[in-house]
Amino acid sequence: MNNIYGVTLKNEGKIYYFNGHDFKLEKDTYVVVETEKGVQIGKISYLVDSKKINISVEEMKPIVRIATDEDYSAYFANLADVEKCLKKARNIANELHLNMRILDANYTLDKKQLLFNFIADERVDFRELAKRLASLYKTRIELRQIGARDKARTICGIGQCGRALCCSSFLNHIESVTMNMAKNQNIALNPAKINGLCGRLLCCLTYEDEEYTRCQKGLPSVGQTIKNELGMGKVISVDILNRMYKVDFDGVIKEYKIDCDKCTK
Repeated sequence: MNNIYGVTLKNEGKIYYFNGHDFKLEKDTYVVVETEKGVQIGKISYLVDSKKINISVEEMKPIVRIATDEDYSAYFANLADVEKCLKKARNIANELHLNMRILDANYTLDKKQLLFNFIADERVDFRELAKRLASLYKTRIELRQIGARDKARTICGIGQCGRALCCSSFLNHIESVTMNMAKNQNIALNPAKINGLCGRLLCCLTYEDEEYTRCQKGLPSVGQTIKNELGMGKVISVDILNRMYKVDFDGVIKEYKIDCDKCTK
């Protein structure tokens, strides 16, 4: 097993995988890691079994070192500074009459990059904003326009299930979600039921879609007409996971079950 660790960044529950190389680290140890956004502080969640993940060790960013007192001091100083940067960026955006809402800002640990996430209804020409921010803070400025799902991931919140949003707690990649997945699972196509806080289809619709697709094999659809020894009947309901369906034969309701060996992959 490779020396791979699951690490949480900031106060999020989402876990990222990092190559620990020769480090032997305990749970809850704070470490400095290299990320796509620069060097950041994170906390060890657990040692990862490389056979259970789909990311190769070569693709993983490394754990740079165990966090020192100086790293902690820099991290908390950055948190204080970034609030001032966020307020200033919003003021400049208003002065420039930019139709955008800046959600948050993050410094890398070494302050070599300052990242702002924003949402907007259309493309925004933020070059003047980036220029002014760069002259103020003497570092690389990145402004990233994010969508509704990324906004929910950034802000977090509580889903219909009563738990923290999947996208902000553990999902490393947001899969494509389609209306067919809701139809596949016989879920009422009510936006209040199938949409998340982001206003888009629930990410969790993807979790069981493969199983529903497998169990649907050989089952009739609701409204379908079938013929057997009782005559012509109309399918009035389908229980996909139990592989059962009900047929109405002119007021006589009969229930049928299809053997599970017919729905194997």
